[in-house]
Amino acid sequence: MHPLLLAAIALAVCCAVFTAFLRVARRLDNYGIVDIVWSYAFGLVALLYAALASGWAPRRWLVAALVTAWSLRLGTYLYRRVMGHHPEEDGRYKEMRTRWAANFNWEMFKFYQFQAVSVVILATPFLLALGRPESAFTALDYAALALFAVSIAGESLADAQLSTFKKDPANKGKVCDRGLWSASRHPNYFFVWLTWVSFALFALPAAWGWLGLIAPAAILYLLLFVTGIPMTEEQSLRSRGDAYRAYQQRVSPFVPWFPKKTSSPSP
Repeated sequence: MHPLLLAAIALAVCCAVFTAFLRVARRLDNYGIVDIVWSYAFGLVALLYAALASGWAPRRWLVAALVTAWSLRLGTYLYRRVMGHHPEEDGRYKEMRTRWAANFNWEMFKFYQFQAVSVVILATPFLLALGRPESAFTALDYAALALFAVSIAGESLADAQLSTFKKDPANKGKVCDRGLWSASRHPNYFFVWLTWVSFALFALPAAWGWLGLIAPAAILYLLLFVTGIPMTEEQSLRSRGDAYRAYQQRVSPFVPWFPKKTSSPSP
């Protein structure tokens, strides 16, 4: 099946899924569930491509399995976080309610459909990788697999360390600076990005494989400048103030690195 037709089918499926869950969001009165749907949708698209693409079957199903595993891990993590706070809605969606008050239903419909489109665009590496005809795994495939393993392990560890920190009542209002969080202010984001790099590596040998680099480039831009670090740090500064400012001065914002030494104040 032609890749453009596959992408069109995936887009139709995603638009239908996001429309259905928009109705669920209205009933729950919690539009934050879109984050959960967005995460799970990648596994759905990868499995769809694996079933319909014409590439070498072992590679098709390996890549689909990796994407699905990552999708399920992230989606389940977000499900627990979003529904754990329900009916309290994430601050981003509270802000949307205010900003779009004059025409909220239509604007939110467009927002959900945009998420569907973004899934298909970001899934470009899956489409390319699953169409590769080479009937053997290559050195680049093994490198991509190794990077994926490191990435999902790092992402899981960062999430677990933060969750453990937050569960301790003694840490209420404090900044998590333990484990991976002592080397990066956002190690979870860093390893998410590395996961997308691994998907792009699987796609790179394909015809037009360089288009797979769009996904990690877009994810990096969003994390660094739009919805990732800027919004997270803005919220952290509001809630933790000077403690978080001191943390910003010591710890790398994205790539894990040795923390800076801070000089002790003069007596």
